[in-house]
Amino acid sequence: VQLQACGGGSVQAGGSLTLSCEASGITFSNYAMGWFRQAPGKEREIVAGLSATGRATYYADAVKGRFNISRDNAKNTLYLQMNSLKPEDAASYYCATPRIPTMIPTGLRDFGSWGQGTQVTVSS
Repeated sequence: VQLQACGGGSVQAGGSLTLSCEASGITFSNYAMGWFRQAPGKEREIVAGLSATGRATYYADAVKGRFNISRDNAKNTLYLQMNSLKPEDAASYYCATPRIPTMIPTGLRDFGSWGQGTQVTVSS
């Protein structure tokens, strides 16, 4: 599986960014997907998870109400719309597949494969 995340950048607090992740090497529409992030000096933390159909979601409390995870199965692409960004959202963001393809990831242990991250910087 290959996962290529992009769309990161630098924004001011309160701003928005949309991350994308194109997947290859898997039948994308059969896989739940998710995002996690890691800031320098901090542990990884899950951000969001999404079912294979896109109908069911999971969000970490820290991003609930601000972030939206979605997918386009025709384009093999996962998205993360991030609104009302805070300085504490600054991190490298990674898209990932779950260990069990049909299971929505709700914790870091649920992830199986991931690619290179995309950097998000939020200035106050």
